[in-house]
Amino acid sequence: MKKAALILGSDSDLDKVQGALEVFREYGVPVEARILSAHRTPEEAAAFAASARENGFGVILAAAGMAAHLAGALAARTTLPVIGIPMGGGPFGGLDALLSTVQMPSGIPVATVAVNGAKNAAILAVEILSLSDETLCEKLSSAREEMHGTVLKKDALLRDRTNGEGA
Repeated sequence: MKKAALILGSDSDLDKVQGALEVFREYGVPVEARILSAHRTPEEAAAFAASARENGFGVILAAAGMAAHLAGALAARTTLPVIGIPMGGGPFGGLDALLSTVQMPSGIPVATVAVNGAKNAAILAVEILSLSDETLCEKLSSAREEMHGTVLKKDALLRDRTNGEGA
């Protein structure tokens, strides 16, 4: 199975990406987490991205705040899928991180999730990896079925509690 990389621009974002690490654990996807900055350690970040495919990675997640644009810097050095996770905070609350991640020039795409959307980024990464791994595909289908059942149970409970009230 291919590995996932979770690259943080700063250790201050570690608590915000815990959901991604939990998703990878849940699905049994090996993950390597690193702290590499597009601006403070540009050579190391570029070298990581450039060698990621030969080092067994199938997807890269990049979490950075403000306008650091770690995802774009990594995507420029690899043909692996890169998923940007804009981190909230700073004077603009994450809007600058979102815009710098989503506004990529043509030819160097970065998939982008919501501000602080690390869990969805990991699920998207698992979906990408499932293209060549039937076991992951089955786990994703089971998770969707479980989610479906959970929502229907909550709907039934709400209807039971509110039956005859209101209208």
